[in-house]
Amino acid sequence: MALVSPDNRGLRLVTRYAVLILVAVIFVFPLLFMGVSSLKPDQQLLSDTNSLRAFLPVGDISFDNYSDAFQRAPIGVFVLNSVLVTGVTVLLTLFVCSLAAFSFVFLDWKGRDVIFTILLATLIIPYETIFIPLLLMASQLPWIGGGGIEFGWLNTYRVQIIPFIADGLSIFLFVQYFKDLPRELIEASRVEGASWWMIYRKVVLPLSGPVIATAAILKFLFMYNQYLWPLMVVQAEEIRPVMVGLGYFTDQLNVPWGEVMAYLTIITVPVLAFYLSLQRVFIASVASTGVKG
Repeated sequence: MALVSPDNRGLRLVTRYAVLILVAVIFVFPLLFMGVSSLKPDQQLLSDTNSLRAFLPVGDISFDNYSDAFQRAPIGVFVLNSVLVTGVTVLLTLFVCSLAAFSFVFLDWKGRDVIFTILLATLIIPYETIFIPLLLMASQLPWIGGGGIEFGWLNTYRVQIIPFIADGLSIFLFVQYFKDLPRELIEASRVEGASWWMIYRKVVLPLSGPVIATAAILKFLFMYNQYLWPLMVVQAEEIRPVMVGLGYFTDQLNVPWGEVMAYLTIITVPVLAFYLSLQRVFIASVASTGVKG
């Protein structure tokens, strides 16, 4: 077998990094433009779009757009609402969907394959097609609150969280990953007398970092970018998420583009922070194909 010369290996490495840098630049440019534009007054922002100055913090730079944006709308409240709703939904989804996938893969119960097939079939149904029936249900469902039994979930956090906990895509991802785990570990744990709950918590979950990161990122992006459903079920400003808040923000007359860019920059920060916090695990999930025995 012919050996690859060091020169060819070096050329391939340089080419690979050049392509990766180019892709990174393509993705970074919009974020750079957004962040730099949020620091400029409208007149300068529009004039700079015809040159590379649009990506450079030059000229009349200040944080006035941010202060004006916070005065125009309660952006901090919108961001906190979205972070709360998204964070709780992601955590509950990871728990519920991983537990469901564990039962599909490791437990033998009647109707398992049929139910899993039906679950996969739900992936082809767009969420928008069930929003109206779901809205009618949410407006009449009971809830036990501090004042007793209440009817109607509208204008609450739970109506933004509970309908999206059970996620067919997340269950499918966990099922496919769990199938690659060594069966010897499960069998050895059963021989040692471990319960199924202990196997799930102490054997399966510690080995599932890549799929947990993948499912968490996909769910985070879906929930954080929600617009249509919160627009239908949330009218109160104090629990309004960022995407609905963006529509409320831009619907006001004569909103300067600098303030719009400032708003977009602010709501992008939680997404970047969440992704960077899971970056290592996410890269491992892309690079690995499962745990082999």
